[in-house]
Amino acid sequence: MRAIWKGHIRFSLVTIPIRIYNAIDTAQSISFNLLSKEGNNPVKYEKRDKVTGDLLRQEDIVKGYQYEPGQFVIIEPDDFEKVKLKSTKVIEIEGFVNKDEVHHTLFDAPYFAGPDGEVAGKTYSLLCQTMKASGKVGVGKVVLRDRESVVLLTPHNSGILLYKLRYPEEIREIGNVPNIPEKDEAEKEQLDMAKMLVDSMTKKFDDIKLEDKYNNALREMISNKIEGREVVSITEEEPEVVDIMTALKASIEAAKGSKKPMEKASGVKEEKKERKARKAS
Repeated sequence: MRAIWKGHIRFSLVTIPIRIYNAIDTAQSISFNLLSKEGNNPVKYEKRDKVTGDLLRQEDIVKGYQYEPGQFVIIEPDDFEKVKLKSTKVIEIEGFVNKDEVHHTLFDAPYFAGPDGEVAGKTYSLLCQTMKASGKVGVGKVVLRDRESVVLLTPHNSGILLYKLRYPEEIREIGNVPNIPEKDEAEKEQLDMAKMLVDSMTKKFDDIKLEDKYNNALREMISNKIEGREVVSITEEEPEVVDIMTALKASIEAAKGSKKPMEKASGVKEEKKERKARKAS
């Protein structure tokens, strides 16, 4: 695994040399190229003036911020230099908090943090074990690509998982979503049955099969086209909308039924029938 960043974690006077690794396997994503329909040639993008239609070179383009409709203030490269932050290659931990204090909407991209060399491993392990024992996670800041980012450090197995966090002001208010009820409207009987259904469906996260069905189907389709085989499409039926109580009762019965050892039970019944038949004869 190749490191994408090298620096230090620092909290108070303790400094740990680390390397950061991407936790996401980008090889799983599928990308496409745009081609011309006639000759299947790669399509070249050209930047043009939307008003005059003139073809523009890179040096003919400037950056502008629209502060009113149709009104822009031009931002020069020197202006960006004035607000550029110095990269110190240090993740400065500001403090340790309970993990449930950090709302999950703030979580962005996950990364793995590893010790930079065997010598750093001891202090790295100490930080990991301390967070596990205390039930705390570290919240810090680091300058990446000229911008300060907030990060969260949390123990993960025997290592440290690092999340880049969004700033709270980036998150919209859920109250702005249309048609959300202002107060709880569920009836007690419905709520009790829904709880029963949830209890009957409760399992460990690791036991739930998670797979990207679209990605798998996309790969199979591409493979079939390469090999000249027929591409088969599957049409899913629209689910039927039924009364909430009817749906809850049917769901609970289905969940109970799926947990019964049907084959074993039927086998016992058949064996009892055979015994009765032998005695009768």
